[in-house]
Amino acid sequence: MRSHAAYQLIGDRSHQCDATATHSANGVRAYALCDGIGTSDAVRDWTVTAVRRLARAAAVRANAEAGLRAVYQAYAAEPDRQNEILRYDLPAACAVVAVTAPGKPLTVAWCGDSRAYILTERGALQVLTADHNDRRVRRGSRNVVTSYLGASETDEQRKAKDRHPAIESVTRGAENCRLLLASDGAYEPLEDSARDLADYLTGSPSRAARDLAESAIAHASAHADNATVLVADISAA
Repeated sequence: MRSHAAYQLIGDRSHQCDATATHSANGVRAYALCDGIGTSDAVRDWTVTAVRRLARAAAVRANAEAGLRAVYQAYAAEPDRQNEILRYDLPAACAVVAVTAPGKPLTVAWCGDSRAYILTERGALQVLTADHNDRRVRRGSRNVVTSYLGASETDEQRKAKDRHPAIESVTRGAENCRLLLASDGAYEPLEDSARDLADYLTGSPSRAARDLAESAIAHASAHADNATVLVADISAA
């Protein structure tokens, strides 16, 4: 049985602009999810490339934050992203990445509002990320993200504007658990309808990923977003 699986649905959008990727290097495995901002051919294609780049960078560095920072800084250094006018026409995405290695802590890093959760062996679901959006910063709209892959702000610049760094990270002690990465189109409809995400994380990773994504679309409002889920069983051994 595979230890991880991803599943996604397009919702009511014209393009599927979410993407997932995994990469393994020297016993380290990285799981990444990117939620493209906007809906177009350009955003879709860029997000697929970006998530693969992110997963590889994180696995090679054996650390989620180091991998995300490397990719974030590489995009930020592009000349057009330094241009105050051109930068807003370039593709971008919310990103979350998790890195595991046998016997070592789980590391997670993110920019944007895609989330990482863990389901413990005791059945407790815990969110590891804190959304980068206007709801967190100003009690405003959750649909306005305050950090994302493709931005050019440094941690200090982002803190001065939105009171959180461009990239945040967390380390979780090694334990047997189920990892969930989800785009906002996957978790928001279920939260809005008072559903417990843990209820959908039973069975194999492939079944859990499909059940959660399908349930998100079923409980979405009249305009369902792309819903993308990656589920992975993590072993502490």
